[in-house]
Amino acid sequence: MKTLTLIVLTLVMLTPFQKSMAQAEKKQQGAVLNHIAVYVTDLAKSTAFYKDVFDLEIIPEPFKDGKHTWFSIGPAGHLHLIQGAKAGVEHDKNEHLCFSVPSVDKFITLLNVKKIEFEDWAGTRKAVTLRVDGIKQVYFKDPDGHWLEVNDDHK
Repeated sequence: MKTLTLIVLTLVMLTPFQKSMAQAEKKQQGAVLNHIAVYVTDLAKSTAFYKDVFDLEIIPEPFKDGKHTWFSIGPAGHLHLIQGAKAGVEHDKNEHLCFSVPSVDKFITLLNVKKIEFEDWAGTRKAVTLRVDGIKQVYFKDPDGHWLEVNDDHK
């Protein structure tokens, strides 16, 4: 009788664990970012810009047609530059790519050396935004006028 009671008690205790395991198995992984594509007018100029400013690694691209550059952007995936955009398109600051760096102050030094104008969110030249959570941000444009943010939310 003691053995039967022990078996029943063990089964009762394992039931919630089995239900939670079944629920965990049913839940599928959500989507993950594969790449971001940026349409550019001058592939060589934009490739040099992203490589030099962000120290991105160029990776092989499958098309080999001279119209694409692919960069690794770490666990987030890839950045694809694609030749063919029309010049003179105005881009809104709300639509931007953001890169995190260990030090915004050191990054600003790089921007100054490369003579790249930057501003805070409000548009004040050479200024830094300080978010309410203490993260520093600066904004600037790539050669095609796409807005870029750099912050120090580096983890």
